[in-house]
Amino acid sequence: MSSLPQLRIPATYMRGGTSKGVFFRRDDLPEAAQVPGPARDALLLRVIGSPDPYGKHTDGMGGATSSTSKCVIIAPASVPDHDVDYLYGQVSIDTAFVDWSGNCGNLSTAVGPFAIANGFIPGERIPQDGTVTVRVWQANIGKTILVHVPVRGGQVQETGDFELDGVTFPAAEIVLEFVDPSDDEGDGSSMFPTGNLVDDLDVPGVGTLKATMITAGIPTVFVNAADIGFIGTELQPAINEDRAALAKLEAIRVAGALRMGLIKTAEEAATRQHTPKVAFVAPAADYVSSSGKRIDAGSIDLNVRAMSMGKLHHAMMGTASVAIATAAAVPGTLVNTAAGGGTRERVCFGHPSGTLAVGASVDQVSGQWAVTRAVMSRSARVLMEGWVRVPQD
Repeated sequence: MSSLPQLRIPATYMRGGTSKGVFFRRDDLPEAAQVPGPARDALLLRVIGSPDPYGKHTDGMGGATSSTSKCVIIAPASVPDHDVDYLYGQVSIDTAFVDWSGNCGNLSTAVGPFAIANGFIPGERIPQDGTVTVRVWQANIGKTILVHVPVRGGQVQETGDFELDGVTFPAAEIVLEFVDPSDDEGDGSSMFPTGNLVDDLDVPGVGTLKATMITAGIPTVFVNAADIGFIGTELQPAINEDRAALAKLEAIRVAGALRMGLIKTAEEAATRQHTPKVAFVAPAADYVSSSGKRIDAGSIDLNVRAMSMGKLHHAMMGTASVAIATAAAVPGTLVNTAAGGGTRERVCFGHPSGTLAVGASVDQVSGQWAVTRAVMSRSARVLMEGWVRVPQD
């Protein structure tokens, strides 16, 4: 029986938005894990506690949900005029797989505070009281994120009165700006990779669906809730306890990934679990959120529910929120139509935990739509800091 000692790696456990993750400084990782490859993936899988056939992450730092099975690696900026590189890994729960194909918008919030607290920002840029703008290079997709972090007494302000549906306690507000957030993946050259605002998407076993496919924030496939037998006010149990519904939504995701040019064969979808996302939209309607809070139709523009790693998300992914804001700003998309049509730079949507307001600025140049910026508010907090221990094998 082996009795190798455990590795002891400096780490910080943070909440960012409605997600949690284990944050590392790249240079604190074992040398083999400082670069992409099997050693890095194996380390992060063991940190989180995956793969776990019990689906509990009892022997790791993960929370056995897509929102809590995450790792972040922060390094000095590799791109001029930025403060840090931010690399995000979505760790699968039940398979030995780390997906590096996209960003986590929620954990983007925590990157700013982490960078300040860990010495990546020069002291002369940190006021006694005010705001520090941390310029983040999102290394997964090669985009800039501006994280506006409040500072009090020369330290990151974490507590405050800002309330975020999906998070139990209030905290300090952090404003995120996603600059030029379309990653322009796929066969098309615009943020609508098929070249269309709405497509007829053929989904094996489901049928032909109207779909808006967009790459802003994160590649996302939007469909109408009514077209797939939903009303748009569903909470997690209604979807996650229905195997037929999950299979239908995964089939839509695979068909969308193929149509967007993200994968070449349906089988490749298993190795790209994080993207694209699938979301279904519906006009505003009353419902009761997962916390028991009543959401009135008059307080929102539309309802949106989104899938993450094969399950209905408990709130809304930050990157998907960028996709929602951008699609809502473009007249004629399914999201824009569900919100009532017209031109809009801001939208408030309902999700399973409550509501969220997001904004996006779009332009049409030479017949193609482009998003220049998306903005939303989140919060972040350090939950624990010290060392994470991982068996040396």
